[in-house]
Amino acid sequence: MIKTLFTSSTSACFEWQNDLPYYKDKKYVIYLNGRPAFTGNTNIFSLYGLKPGDKYSITADGLDGEFEFTTKTETAAINVRDFGAKGDGVNDDTTAIQTAINCLPQGGRLYFPEGTYLTAPLCLKSHITLEIPEGATLLGLTDRSHYPIIPGKTLDMESGEEIHFGTWEGNAVPMHQALIFAEHAEDITIVGRGKIDGNAPAAGWWINVKEQPIGRPRLMFFNRCDGVRVHGIHACNSASWQMHPYFSKNIDFLDMFISAPKDSPNTDAIDPEACDKVNIIGCRFSVGDDCIAIKSGKIEIGSKFKTPANRHTIRNCLMEFGHGAVTLGSEMAGGVTNLTVNRCVFKQTDRGLRIKTRRGRGKDAVIDGVVFENIKMEGVLTPIVINMWYNCCDPDRNSEYVWSRECLPVDERTPYLGKFTFRNMLCLDCEAAACYCDGLPEMPIKEITVENIKFTYSENARPSRPAMREFMDEFLRVGMYFDNVSKLTVKNVTLEGVIGEELIAKNIGKLIKK
Repeated sequence: MIKTLFTSSTSACFEWQNDLPYYKDKKYVIYLNGRPAFTGNTNIFSLYGLKPGDKYSITADGLDGEFEFTTKTETAAINVRDFGAKGDGVNDDTTAIQTAINCLPQGGRLYFPEGTYLTAPLCLKSHITLEIPEGATLLGLTDRSHYPIIPGKTLDMESGEEIHFGTWEGNAVPMHQALIFAEHAEDITIVGRGKIDGNAPAAGWWINVKEQPIGRPRLMFFNRCDGVRVHGIHACNSASWQMHPYFSKNIDFLDMFISAPKDSPNTDAIDPEACDKVNIIGCRFSVGDDCIAIKSGKIEIGSKFKTPANRHTIRNCLMEFGHGAVTLGSEMAGGVTNLTVNRCVFKQTDRGLRIKTRRGRGKDAVIDGVVFENIKMEGVLTPIVINMWYNCCDPDRNSEYVWSRECLPVDERTPYLGKFTFRNMLCLDCEAAACYCDGLPEMPIKEITVENIKFTYSENARPSRPAMREFMDEFLRVGMYFDNVSKLTVKNVTLEGVIGEELIAKNIGKLIKK
């Protein structure tokens, strides 16, 4: 059975319905109106170059009968070259592209023919589509003066109320404008098999990153937007985070490829921050930091707006390399709730699930309702890490308040971790540990369930630290480690190649083992 995930006026995205992680059980051919249109073996597939408002039929091996869908209508289709864009990789096309966007009628589509379009940051508006087909590239200019500085916050001239704009790692601070930028907009679509390239290596954005006084630009930044869809695009080489929706809702990232060199700093692929209902489906990642990092700001933003990252779905994704496949935090002072990760493959990431929090994130820093199921991991150093002692970023990261193992008073600075479920997973060639879950003595993790999981260990495993905290020892082929958990359920879990005890459980309120 096939399900339609998304249609634009010229593209469509579909999903095979099964329980398999990322890949289908065999290769298949999709026929569009009787003609071969796509060959692949993934659960997600897309079709491009379609006509607006047309009805299509799909047939395929393993599909009963025909599957029909209709593309969306549009008001206009405009070629960016009609506005003077050259697409030669030499001339600056910023003015031509921005003028075309400004002139595009509501419900219209701006088309980029094959070529390389050098551009500074572009501001999008509501109710438009950008189509970047295969062979077309938007390439960021290297001169930093082309990237305006967005203030972190300003004051309303009449009321004196704060208005937030720029952000960097969870704080309202100035930032360079993103290459693709929208604020307070709705109904934006970016589609095609083309490329949006931040060109960070050529611009020197990855050099001496800690000495740069202003937050580096993201590739795409959407602030307080509603209804943004990015389908099929290859996003790469951002100066920092690549996709960054911020206080936005109804955001879809579909069948994308997001890449950056393994040693590139802070090049997270997708970091939804304080957003509601984000779908990340059918995407492939290979980056220098976390593949997906779900955030909700540091203490000032979290306590002021009390806006959790809520109702996020990650499904049928392939995550290769990166520090964490799916990370929560550490900027999560507004909380993270209702996250489902299903049918994904993680390859050679440092961690599978990576939760980063610590004392000081605050009472609104609640993570609850996290479900991982039907996951396959290969060569992941530690598949499951829940760490309430994270010691990176912020001036207090190495303070005794953060690292003290004493049971400290619960107050407005204390974060909370609720219910976590991991089931139907295969984790091959682990190295450091199968699980490392470490709660606070004054605020234990409420409930962890691990069920129907198999862990194996690499014969060539090397010692490493499963989590970032003070005084963290290196682990080597350690089993499942849990400390400070109120309720722990371990059911039908096997470990092959573990050194020492399979289950290390300390300070557990209730242990259920089956």
